[in-house]
Amino acid sequence: MKYYPINIDLRGRPVLIVGGGAVAERKCRTLLEAGARVMVIAPDLSRGLRTLAAHGAIEHLARDYRRGDLTGAFLVCAATGDKAVSREVADEAAERRILANIADMPELGDFSTPSIVARGDLLLTVSTGGKCPIMAHAVRAEIEARYGPEYGAALLVLGAVREKLLALKKGSHAVKEILRDLVDSGLPLLVRDGPADEIERLLREVAGPGFSLRELGVEIGDPE
Repeated sequence: MKYYPINIDLRGRPVLIVGGGAVAERKCRTLLEAGARVMVIAPDLSRGLRTLAAHGAIEHLARDYRRGDLTGAFLVCAATGDKAVSREVADEAAERRILANIADMPELGDFSTPSIVARGDLLLTVSTGGKCPIMAHAVRAEIEARYGPEYGAALLVLGAVREKLLALKKGSHAVKEILRDLVDSGLPLLVRDGPADEIERLLREVAGPGFSLRELGVEIGDPE
């Protein structure tokens, strides 16, 4: 295993992107979804990045990267296509001990970004350690077909059940058993296919009274 998998909480963290093209835009959108505060340094921006900047979703410095730009950044992503710039960014990041992702020269960086399938708070990732991104994309497509939006909705229910069980001082073993029974009983499929009263029936049978969707504060619409 080349990389150690880790999920980082980027909410409110300053992240710098060097580059303004399509690759930079993809990274930027994912970082914004994770709650990062993103600044992009590039003379020109893709259409999508221009829109984000115009709406104040990102900061934009309309110039080339300069040494010292990484000051205050929690992590940095370089996606310029210019190997000389990539090396400069990687060198400064190493000196400042800032995590760096170098798109066109991953060997210079500290981390890679996997292919992602997000279903609400359910995050499924695929990585080939940089050996074959095409394979990662193919596996991601299989995951997307296997795990639909209903899994994100089911996770909302499971999270609410877990929170209530813990509030009721249920033991950890009991909590695990109830959650396992809900998953093994096909809760995601019930969320997908309905009807809602079948979900309610399962909750009552497994978790007991007081665990209806209304009492849990969970609304399930069309998962699509």
